[in-house]
Amino acid sequence: MTQNSLLNVNNNELEIIEFLIEEKQPDGSAYSGHYGINVAKVLEIIRLPSVTSVPSKHDSSVLGTFNLRGKVLPILNLAAWLGKEMASDENNKVIVTEFSGVQAAFLVSSVTSIHRMTWDRIEPPNRYVQAYSRESITGVLRIQDRVLFILDMEKILASLDSTLDMSQVEVDTTPVEGAGQFHLLVADDSSSLRHILKSSLEKSGFQVTVVGSGREAWDYLSELRNDAQSKQVELTELVHLVISDIEMPEMDGHALTAKIRETPGMQQLPVILFSSLITEALHARGVKVGADRQVSKPDLPGLNKIIRELIAEKLHK
Repeated sequence: MTQNSLLNVNNNELEIIEFLIEEKQPDGSAYSGHYGINVAKVLEIIRLPSVTSVPSKHDSSVLGTFNLRGKVLPILNLAAWLGKEMASDENNKVIVTEFSGVQAAFLVSSVTSIHRMTWDRIEPPNRYVQAYSRESITGVLRIQDRVLFILDMEKILASLDSTLDMSQVEVDTTPVEGAGQFHLLVADDSSSLRHILKSSLEKSGFQVTVVGSGREAWDYLSELRNDAQSKQVELTELVHLVISDIEMPEMDGHALTAKIRETPGMQQLPVILFSSLITEALHARGVKVGADRQVSKPDLPGLNKIIRELIAEKLHK
């Protein structure tokens, strides 16, 4: 992906690659499942290479590894991970990705198109979709007569690599002096990560509010701003720090940060972007919209350290 794919920082845009998984049904019939992945996570799309099996595989969805220009990458059968049987075809494609500081590849049936849109086209999955998908879907996109599911690629990789599983990461929860006077807002579309962050920050003594998208965060901040105006106080007396993911349904973290920076009464509110997409180009994008700090998932200890540093600055002031 080139920087031309990194769309305007202020207009909440993204590009989604649509791909198919041709599923074998129990009765022998076929079903085409439509899925999507953010272009920002994709390095390239290739034909199925020669795969070397991995000894002692702990997950049957791991096909093995392959050599991509001198680099050995793991390859995952995405259908198998989703509990489906994919129809084998010599034209199957492999999506090579990079996020959370890891390169990996995913076998799919085919790649069909790229869709440019705004994040408000992406709907949060309802609780039934979440339950039936093992909470592996972060967004739903309706295009003409079909529905695309945006998969939680971080969750999929974390299920295979414990170093990427944030529920297993030890975080310093030592109480922070004066933490009770500070209110933190966390925006992330992962319910499990919202729980992890809320639990660890509250153990340190902070007041924490969690929401599932940039839109929810913006609505919450707008309500607080109105409340602050009615009380004739600054918004930064009611909320002291925003921690936001980048990829989220309805409004992404870059657009949320840009709106905070351009809105009177919010401009001094510190924002930390916590995302698997802190690449060099996207870090520059975060700087452009005015993020105070940026931390790459799954570095929870690094995030915790920066939160404490920013709060210590506020206490000192």
